[in-house]
Amino acid sequence: MKARTRWWALAAVSMATLMTYLDNNVINVAIPTIQRDLHLSVSGLEWIVSSYLLVLAGLLLVGGRLADLYGRRRVFLTGLAIFTLSSLTAGLAGSGGVLIGARAVQGLGAALLMPATLAIIGHAFTDVRERTTAIAIWSAIGALGLALAPLVGGLISQHIHWGWIFLIN
Repeated sequence: MKARTRWWALAAVSMATLMTYLDNNVINVAIPTIQRDLHLSVSGLEWIVSSYLLVLAGLLLVGGRLADLYGRRRVFLTGLAIFTLSSLTAGLAGSGGVLIGARAVQGLGAALLMPATLAIIGHAFTDVRERTTAIAIWSAIGALGLALAPLVGGLISQHIHWGWIFLIN
């Protein structure tokens, strides 16, 4: 893979990682607003958060295996498409059931996306020093997503509409 292409691939997988990490935590700050707007019980709120995490955790290894069988790029792009479309659905959800379902599908997209990102980096960067740098950049961007999530979630749910926490994806 050409040097320039490798770094563009790193940018793409890093942005996807940022998206999944951000989405995992951005909802926590918007929970009160979502509860008020959708008239949800505490158990409904728990399912909104948990449906994403349960599907992600349950299918993460499957996502890695599918990337091995069908190709890193194909599984990455499939996961990205699923994650993006389910984010759109979640952002436009008008009921708790739709939001819970969309979050579960987001978890599926993330389970396909996340293992493929690191596999793509490993394949694209064959030089040990460059690979170490690429993984460090990927990790730092993921950590940035975790750190920014409460701020982004708070700003969006306070000043716009909670649906935008999913639409930013």
